[in-house]
Amino acid sequence: MKTRLLILPFILMCGFHILYAQETVTPYHTAIPSNIIPKGLGVNIHFTDAKPGEMQMLAEAGFHWVRMDFFWSNIEKKRGVYDFTAYDHLVSSLHKYHLKAIFILDYGNPLYDNGMSPHGPDAIKAFAKWAAASVKHFAGNNFLWEMWNEPNIGFWKPKPDVNEYIHLALATGKAIKKATPDEAFIGPATSGIALDFLKSCFQAGLLQYWDAVSLHPYRQLNPETAVKDYQAVRRLIGKYAPPGKSIPVISGEWGYSAAWKGFDAEKQGSMLAREFLTNLSAGIPLSIWYDWHNDGDNTKDAEDNFGTVNYVYHPTGNPVYDIKPAYLAAKTLMHALDGFHFEKRLPVNNNADYVLLFKKRKNICYTVWTTEQAHIISLIMKSKKYRLLGYTGNESGIKKISGKTIEIMLTNTPQYLIW
Repeated sequence: MKTRLLILPFILMCGFHILYAQETVTPYHTAIPSNIIPKGLGVNIHFTDAKPGEMQMLAEAGFHWVRMDFFWSNIEKKRGVYDFTAYDHLVSSLHKYHLKAIFILDYGNPLYDNGMSPHGPDAIKAFAKWAAASVKHFAGNNFLWEMWNEPNIGFWKPKPDVNEYIHLALATGKAIKKATPDEAFIGPATSGIALDFLKSCFQAGLLQYWDAVSLHPYRQLNPETAVKDYQAVRRLIGKYAPPGKSIPVISGEWGYSAAWKGFDAEKQGSMLAREFLTNLSAGIPLSIWYDWHNDGDNTKDAEDNFGTVNYVYHPTGNPVYDIKPAYLAAKTLMHALDGFHFEKRLPVNNNADYVLLFKKRKNICYTVWTTEQAHIISLIMKSKKYRLLGYTGNESGIKKISGKTIEIMLTNTPQYLIW
């Protein structure tokens, strides 16, 4: 087993004063969260009426956001008449636990275009009118309103059509910004990165209306591979964005199934932590994990096993769902780094090794892992002691430092060194 030396810049060896710069101020729409953890971390849900104890458990993990379908067909059951009762109830529950929402404006409505995705003039007009009324009804909450879900695949009926999507998105953006110019409108929530789809949207002028570009960077590869994809999308945004408008990329839905080949619940939990940490280091202001709880109890079905907790609800239990390592990984990250923000990735001798520097005033955290096999590295430390946490919160206690360096074993699961 080899020992790799982490060589820090000379300035770090001479003192940490340079690390205490002022926290960056986001230039984005005010609804986009700041870079202070965990303000930009959330989870997908599939309910408007949370079970007793459910929302409390979600909030106790540290999540600040939920992402939820805002179903057109459930709200407009008679032409021109909108019933927001179910979502009023959900928003009340969100307020109780200080949570914010991404609401997805979707899908078809049997009152228009035979329930297909709106493409005819009357259906487009109706959808845009409903969307604007919805945003106005909930205005002032700093929610994000998202234009559809994964329109580049089968969620656009009867089949994906970027031009149909653009026509609907433009009409919706115009209606929302006319009715509520201060509310945040985002899109297109593509499945994968889909650069061609994004380019068509940008060329059509949708960046004039979108306040963020939302993506679903699903993959069974390591989450660190998403960084290059984000860079490609940012270059595309830079080419087509209106002058002077700052438009961030957000990770609006992304998870790993514990039932995929080569995965299990422990690996899923590690991937959650690495996904969030990678996004934080890549400057992604909002990351939504898919999913809150498993969608079923078939342990071999991939779609059933994206959750942070299991499927079965225990009405008299505490907690009300059986937790998975993913829940512990999320809770550990968000509590250990509460109030911290990402500063930089420190240079190491191996690109597969990650040493991320987070800070909160005079507090420092190194978050470390590797994408290769486990090995030892040496870290130069400017402290006489540190606290060591594993990715699921297992505490190794306070470690004292006798010299200027420590040796630590890097594995595929993140560890937190805090002082």
